[in-house]
Amino acid sequence: MGGVLLLFVIGLLPVATRPQRTPPTATSVRVADAACAKCHRSIYKTYLLTPMANASGPAGQLFTPGSFNHAQAHVYYVLEKVEGKPVLKWRNNNAPGGSGQRDLTYFLGSGHLGTTWLYSVNNYLFESPVAWYSATGRYDMKPGLSNATGMLPGLAMQSDCMRCHMSNVLPSDSDTINRYSGLPFLHAGITCEACHGDTAAHLKSGGKAPVIDLARIAPEKRDSVCISCHLEADITVERAGHSMLNFKPGDSIADFLAFYTYTKSDPLARGVSEVEQFNQSMCKRSSGDRMSCTTCHDPHFRPAPSQRIAYFRSKCLACHGTPTFTSVHHPDNPDCIGCHMPHNGAQNIPHVAWTDHRILRHPTAESASESIATTTLKPIFSPEANPRDLGMAYYLAYLKGNSAEGANAWLLLNSQQQLIQNDKAALNALAVLSFERGDPKTGESLLERVLHLDPNDLTAESDLGAVMAKQGNLSESLQLLRNAFSRNQDVAGLAMNLARVQCATGDAEGVRNTLKTALIYNPGVEELQRFLKSADDCHVPAGKGTQQ
Repeated sequence: MGGVLLLFVIGLLPVATRPQRTPPTATSVRVADAACAKCHRSIYKTYLLTPMANASGPAGQLFTPGSFNHAQAHVYYVLEKVEGKPVLKWRNNNAPGGSGQRDLTYFLGSGHLGTTWLYSVNNYLFESPVAWYSATGRYDMKPGLSNATGMLPGLAMQSDCMRCHMSNVLPSDSDTINRYSGLPFLHAGITCEACHGDTAAHLKSGGKAPVIDLARIAPEKRDSVCISCHLEADITVERAGHSMLNFKPGDSIADFLAFYTYTKSDPLARGVSEVEQFNQSMCKRSSGDRMSCTTCHDPHFRPAPSQRIAYFRSKCLACHGTPTFTSVHHPDNPDCIGCHMPHNGAQNIPHVAWTDHRILRHPTAESASESIATTTLKPIFSPEANPRDLGMAYYLAYLKGNSAEGANAWLLLNSQQQLIQNDKAALNALAVLSFERGDPKTGESLLERVLHLDPNDLTAESDLGAVMAKQGNLSESLQLLRNAFSRNQDVAGLAMNLARVQCATGDAEGVRNTLKTALIYNPGVEELQRFLKSADDCHVPAGKGTQQ
């Protein structure tokens, strides 16, 4: 999204103007990979039991009834089946009439660690604010939402957030955040093609045409497939001109993403940092490119709990299996993983224990990481990272609440102005930073440049509309905000910005339409409700006239 001036976003036209229809359904891995099973029956059968194959699916397939009382926000959530269909219900105790329900369409997360849910409203896709955590056997708020003090606005589910749980993820409708006129993804779960690439020629030729074989391609491209979903870092930046939706097996992940961590930061504090931890291990450093994730993990197979110790011990003994070693190294305890790869929690994902992939020789003595991270970001697994990428990394850190990083972001991006003239993300970032530095002229110029490149860029439209309103140019502000709002009817802050401008022009009916539409997607959000109740107070200041 990009702009701090854009608080949320939501639509203008009443929802009733959109046709209602039942959305099509994504196929399962079982169906999508059935053609592969003709020649790879054994692999197909074992793969269907893995977390990857079951990373998502129809909501009713992996549904756990339950409830959660978010006491701090005064919101009570219930997940249950109504007429055989899974639903999410809520009651906002701070808002009269603040209750409702959504029909859940898909689950996301295999249940190995946890599960969350997706639902759709008029083609806009959202994620449930509560999730199921396997370790505790109960529901709680999704990571980062526990401190909310009121009913949350709808959590827009964007394409790049689904790519590690679904296959053939499609972009949202043009110039929208999370509206999908068709399927948002073609297949639930991770299919064969997610790791082996397009299989059409392979199937057509009866197996003679090759597919991507991770064991036979360059190590960097081999590892890119795993890195694309198993490396979180502190900050991840999409590189200029590239979308991760276009990444495919055989590509280099460094062309699409730049990963950054703070110097001395603790990789155990972040979930999804297995690749980073693994590359710090003595095993990996000693073996180099000969060792990869698939040295120990067979993506097609997950050992049963009763087999797990023996299975992973065999992986360790493939390198450490000399007779002398196995006879003297704790012959009474065959659980190599339990000793050298203990489970640790992640600060950014509650109720989840992650396996420590640093493979420490003496886990108890070595488990603590360097204690204090610096404020310097460094690239990891990103040999092509450049100053623009670093500037964007500091900008994203700034948007996450680290206000001190704004200065670093501005210095880097401002020095790259000639190189980012066609880079919408960087121009939007530099515009926001310019406004924050008290330079509105530069900020406006940069946003206008973005709109020259893309007249419907949501971030530029919304931010420039807010700027025009602050300057008293209500006519131009209305035009910009209405245009953005007509395509995005589910983002609460854009609705608030538009309603404020409509109110300033005396358009009370427009205010009501905007906020009523916003509440369709964001029911119970008190700020929207309060504004709606005061819509009758909107009037044109004496002598100003209505600017429409």
